[in-house]
Amino acid sequence: MRPAFSVLLLTTLVGCAQGLGVVVALPALVGAAQSASWLAFCSLSLWIILGLGVIGLAASFGHLGRPERAWRAAAMWRTSWLSREVIALPTFLGLTALSLLGIQTLHDWPGLLAAVLIVGALALWVCTAMIYAGVRFLREWATPLTVLNFVLMGLASGCLLASVLALWRLAPQAAIYARAAAALLGVALVGRLAALLRVRGLTPAGSMQSAIGVGSAVIRQTSKGFTAGAFNTREFFHGRSALWVAGARWSFVVFGFVLPILLLLLTPQPLRWVGWPLALASNLLGMLAERWDFFAQVRHPQNRYYQAAL
Repeated sequence: MRPAFSVLLLTTLVGCAQGLGVVVALPALVGAAQSASWLAFCSLSLWIILGLGVIGLAASFGHLGRPERAWRAAAMWRTSWLSREVIALPTFLGLTALSLLGIQTLHDWPGLLAAVLIVGALALWVCTAMIYAGVRFLREWATPLTVLNFVLMGLASGCLLASVLALWRLAPQAAIYARAAAALLGVALVGRLAALLRVRGLTPAGSMQSAIGVGSAVIRQTSKGFTAGAFNTREFFHGRSALWVAGARWSFVVFGFVLPILLLLLTPQPLRWVGWPLALASNLLGMLAERWDFFAQVRHPQNRYYQAAL
């Protein structure tokens, strides 16, 4: 598949926002004491969630042929995970704004508001991941690991962002968030590597014979069947070399997971002002590479028919 940068940006930024929402809402959910400084940190986090969500939402218009008809995407919510995502994303942002309003007016974050925010984040993760996991004939995506990895990577990025914000606000929870982020990054890396190993073990679902319904033992395609490029030849193959794909894969492993873990755990306390933001920047860049690989790894069945055109 050919990855669209707008989709990469949308899923990376919104996933990070969801993770941040979950990790800052958990203390309110369990009834932890809420000091004025803690509520100020939560307010800042919620504002950043809204900002990331709006940027991601704006980016999503980049891959629409007719952006003015975007509202129609919600019409098929009974059967389409994409329609459900279109509903779940603004709902999550609305719940974020509701929690922010509650903190500003009540000087408290009620557990009920925190709970519905967490549920909204989880629902959005499921809707987004099932857009891909629900496409059964694309076997690289059709696995529970797709949903699991969306959740784990979003939680890890959000927790890492929380640690940087807490460090900036001089909150005592900064070290706790950093250790939690390192642990989540490690678990997310295991989940993503498991998905990669699964993809390596997949065998082609069809053949040239099955693609055109011919039983001959030897079939060789000599013409692409087009005099110019077409949607089929542009959108279902990334067009990059094997070396490029391998580089992207190693990049997301190193910059998305390994380097942030090392920076979080090994940076001396006086240098955390530099090391932890670098860990966040590295993680977000790595997640963009991970999303690119997530799309590029898919071998669409139609490419078997159009292989001479690729």
